[in-house]
Amino acid sequence: MIRAFTEEDADALYEAVRESYAEISPWMVWCTPDYAREHALSWIRASIAGHAARTSFEFAVLDEQGTIAGVCGVNHLNLVDRFANLGYWIRTSRTRRGLAPAAVRAVAEWTFAHTELNRLEIVAAVENVKSQRVAEKAGATREATLRQRMMVSGLPSDAVMYSLVRLPSL
Repeated sequence: MIRAFTEEDADALYEAVRESYAEISPWMVWCTPDYAREHALSWIRASIAGHAARTSFEFAVLDEQGTIAGVCGVNHLNLVDRFANLGYWIRTSRTRRGLAPAAVRAVAEWTFAHTELNRLEIVAAVENVKSQRVAEKAGATREATLRQRMMVSGLPSDAVMYSLVRLPSL
């Protein structure tokens, strides 16, 4: 379902991004018209380095055939207060199959098992209803609407904050 990226994934990641440009570019600032294979490879290398340095944990989301269906990961770690951002996207041809909520749950479970983070935050633009549905299906709690929390198409946008928290051990 999820696994760490390797450099051999560059072509598959590039193809997934290009296929999904129209759907993800409004929400993902990095998804630009000039996105190229070199961008995918550079991001994968940064992802591998992030895992090694324990500064981010990005995972390939795999479909039933083992094909890269998207990305789900934890980044923007705050180690003092033990929280981080959890983000995701699924390629257009693999949406509406439950992959995103399953990936969010898997990445959250992995994070709570392998780090000391206590809280994962999902921040979605108020207009990005599909992302909000994913958070809700994954079991995240809707906490607030944050004014001008993110940039969408170069303009400030309100965002909805969701969270997943570590369950206390008994």
